[in-house]
Amino acid sequence: MDKQRTVKELDEVVIRFSGDSGDGMQLVGTLFADASSLFGNGVNTFPDYPAEIRAPQGTIGGVSGFQVHLGNKKVNTPGDYCDALVAMNPAALKSTLKWVKKGGIIIMDTDEFTEKNYQKAGYKTLDAVEELKLHDYNLVPANITSLTKESLKDSGLDNKSIIRCKNMFALGMVYYIFDRPLEFTNKYYEDKFKKKPEIVEANKKVLRDGYNYAENAQAIASTYRINPATELPKGRYRSINGNTATAWGLILAAEKAKLPLFCGSYPITPATDILVELAKRKDLGVKTLQAEDEIAGICTSIGAAFAGNFAVTTTSGPGLSLKSEAMGLAVMTELPLVVVDVQRGGPSTGLPTKTEQSDLMQALYGRNGEAPMVVLAASSPSNCFHYAFWASKIALEHMVPVILLTDGFIANGTEPWRIPNTADYPEINAPIVPAGTKDYMPYARDEKRLARRWAHPGTKGVEHRLGGLEKDFLKGSVSHDPANHQKMVTIRAEKVKRVADFIPQQEVLGADNAELLVVGWGGTHGHLLTAVTELQQQGKSVALCHFNYINPLPKNTREVLSRYKKIVVCELNEGQFANYLRMNFPEFNYLQMNKVQGLPFTASELVEKFNQILEGK
Repeated sequence: MDKQRTVKELDEVVIRFSGDSGDGMQLVGTLFADASSLFGNGVNTFPDYPAEIRAPQGTIGGVSGFQVHLGNKKVNTPGDYCDALVAMNPAALKSTLKWVKKGGIIIMDTDEFTEKNYQKAGYKTLDAVEELKLHDYNLVPANITSLTKESLKDSGLDNKSIIRCKNMFALGMVYYIFDRPLEFTNKYYEDKFKKKPEIVEANKKVLRDGYNYAENAQAIASTYRINPATELPKGRYRSINGNTATAWGLILAAEKAKLPLFCGSYPITPATDILVELAKRKDLGVKTLQAEDEIAGICTSIGAAFAGNFAVTTTSGPGLSLKSEAMGLAVMTELPLVVVDVQRGGPSTGLPTKTEQSDLMQALYGRNGEAPMVVLAASSPSNCFHYAFWASKIALEHMVPVILLTDGFIANGTEPWRIPNTADYPEINAPIVPAGTKDYMPYARDEKRLARRWAHPGTKGVEHRLGGLEKDFLKGSVSHDPANHQKMVTIRAEKVKRVADFIPQQEVLGADNAELLVVGWGGTHGHLLTAVTELQQQGKSVALCHFNYINPLPKNTREVLSRYKKIVVCELNEGQFANYLRMNFPEFNYLQMNKVQGLPFTASELVEKFNQILEGK
């Protein structure tokens, strides 16, 4: 190493990889995050996909990004602004520069800064440094594409395959600058390409050459070290994203219920990977069906529930709309069903790859008739596992359909997950009718949950019929009696309300008499927690109340809200949860902070807003 070069220890750092959607930024970002997790850092990521399936190469619309926040303690967000940016072309630099801290490192593939690419990206000149005013940044220009070709000229790979490795050269540079070990990524190559040793060796070589190039680059004056986290609870960890965690939580629930798991779904961004993950687990008895459309997906799941399976269906906002009539059927038949909605930007096709929380009202009320459903919301990539399990337990034990809301941010984002001991999760006891039961009535209920019993087809003596027409309150036969309809509507609503007896009380982080209560739900938790913690450390009187149980709300919600004079509800929509609270607790005054940009909050904008409220502005 150059003797003039210094090594600086940092508590945390944020790096963003940005390039064309074919440049492999998601892969190198994931590899960097995985290496950092295995090294022992706290990690949180934000994959930022282009909204178009295949935007023209080199354009702003085709830029794909992956942001990684790592620290020497647990980190709850992917970071607001990045300390280092890898920009593989002019479009990536132009679209991402606003997220780079002044003085930050910018690695540029100068081979891609051509006249043609400048024009595609909408530059007015052919000088990015002057046009974007990059003098306040630490620029590390490198002809990455040419260096990759030189590195692999004797590899035997064709030119196209060689150029595809340029992302690994850039990754090697970042590994050197931020003192990351190479062995974890080399092991990935060996596992991924074990049948293609030439690919393994090529990737190892170009990664090492990128590392060595950065070591000798005069533009790099310092390297940085982020030590492993010491505050994380002891245990076995792995990196996990929200979609994978959701799938595994559903699998555990099926195991605890001793029932086969069936998922009928139609592929839709950003929920598809739940179906893909479940399809891998035939060894655990999981059955999956890729249906021809959203309606068929949920209807096959309802049929599977009738047949005695633990049934789930997965979707995003547009698909949830299409499933609405069938969800009403699940309400009417009172069959257990979990509907996972990974929210994205809308309306209509909207922003398929961007995050939002705008499906809440649809989840609560988007069905014809009086058709209440239980609604839960996960709040981090790792706790998607937890809430998928509890959504399943509620559905099976209370004989109700349940909607689990996640969103694109936590579904695709990753963080370290301490692998739980499955013995710590309770058994699930669905009210299944045993053979030989006498005088079975399909809609007879237990007193605590108001759950009807679940008779599986083929069980002798419990033959019955179900359907979408209103049922007699005991026999399950079709009834058009007005009084009976009123009774059934009331009891179905009461059954959902009684779920509140089986969920935790709402907790608050902070003092009971704080001047400001910050309220959130779902995937905004990490940013709200970061902002509130920062203000609390400054001595500000702020508390955080974050909801995961939406319908019904925890039984102590009114009591919690009554302690605070100022309440601000923060959500990635135009105020749906705030309005829901107004409907249920109109006696309180709710301020709002809303954002609908396809992006999560930043902690800095939250801190600014909360300070304004505290100052009475």
